[in-house]
Amino acid sequence: MYSLLIKDVQIVNEDSIVSGNVFIENGIIKKIIVGNNPSEINPDKTIDGKDKYLIPGIIDDQVHFREPGLTHKGDIYTESKAAVAGGITSYMEMPNTKPQATTIETLEKKYKIASEKSLANYSFYLGATNENIEEIKKVDPKSICGIKVFMGSSTGNMLVDDKKALSEIFSQAPVLIATHCEDEKTILENTEKYRKEFGEELPLKYHPLLRSVEACYKSSAFAVDLAKNFNTRLHILHLSTAKELELFDNTIPSKEKKITAEVCVHHLWFSDEDYEKYGTRIKWNPAIKSKLDRDALLKALKNNKIDVVATDHAPHTIEEKENTYFKAPSGGPLVQHSLVAMLELYHNNKISLTEIVNKMCHTPSDIFQIKNRGYIKEGYHADLVLVDLNNPWVANDENSLYKCKWTPFKGQTFNSKITHTIVNGNIVFENGNFNEDIKGQRLSFNR
Repeated sequence: MYSLLIKDVQIVNEDSIVSGNVFIENGIIKKIIVGNNPSEINPDKTIDGKDKYLIPGIIDDQVHFREPGLTHKGDIYTESKAAVAGGITSYMEMPNTKPQATTIETLEKKYKIASEKSLANYSFYLGATNENIEEIKKVDPKSICGIKVFMGSSTGNMLVDDKKALSEIFSQAPVLIATHCEDEKTILENTEKYRKEFGEELPLKYHPLLRSVEACYKSSAFAVDLAKNFNTRLHILHLSTAKELELFDNTIPSKEKKITAEVCVHHLWFSDEDYEKYGTRIKWNPAIKSKLDRDALLKALKNNKIDVVATDHAPHTIEEKENTYFKAPSGGPLVQHSLVAMLELYHNNKISLTEIVNKMCHTPSDIFQIKNRGYIKEGYHADLVLVDLNNPWVANDENSLYKCKWTPFKGQTFNSKITHTIVNGNIVFENGNFNEDIKGQRLSFNR
């Protein structure tokens, strides 16, 4: 039975920051001692947390790790390793791989790969199609995070656009439905308009006009209407517009909502003014939009209209990205840099440490009903991250751990550094070094 003590650390948890010590035994948080270091505890290993902050492991509810079938971009091993270095201890991965994970059989094959390769804990969404309602009905709510519905086409061409199929999915899904919302008809009309004007050389600054505010709002409003009609548990992914915020409620706690929302780090960080500098490195679907949209998203995160911060980590090779507008795929790698980017917003007095922990750790656990994770609590799995808030470093392609070996944050100085990531009580990442002997666990859910 292995034991670990993290001593003399600032514990950020449940809207408070206290000085204390966390004792871990056999992968579980055994005891939290506020105040002085307990002399009666004799652990196998001690980490000195002086001048550092301890937070629960980040839970990222939206990643694309590309395995199987697209592993030249990334795979479960490489991207989970980058995630752990970024303080992410649990992730939920999307179904637009090759083959697409649209049956329970293909989904379980991904779980088997993760059990052998993933350094972080994991769950996988079952992908919805216009024809697979019978597979959706087979989902075990206790062992699968949710159903993913692409209500707008993106990488992987998994568009669900049949209204009868959508009604069946929303009325019969046994678990949370997570949606990508962009109205396909609006996007196609915009595409035709701009292609006629510019041809293949469309400047990237038009991306948020092609995949427009109207396209996002129309699709999100449709999803919300479906959820209300069928009393569906709906989670709308990667909001990108101020207009969509009117669809969401902030009068009740996130864990009590039937309809929740997510924002991604890149939509809180960049604006359409950055396209000229970063080019296709910041081409995402939905598109990064205006500063007004960005600021409204942050405000909504703080006032609880938006419930979760995630990444939509979606690596492509730099050769794929450095292309003309219509040929460059959307998406980029983010899991290694999401927490430090949010901590940079903290340094800029835009968000508090407790708000970051609420939106990246507590609330994902709450709304997905993850069993015994997302908090620093006695009896919970010891998924923990130790952060030095005053240890500046510069992100670049060379120190990026993604298989694609580039980052949209190239050249950015981050003032915070992650020094330790602990997964199920195991120190998987410590000051730049990895212990890969013990793999992550499959997430389970209290449903």
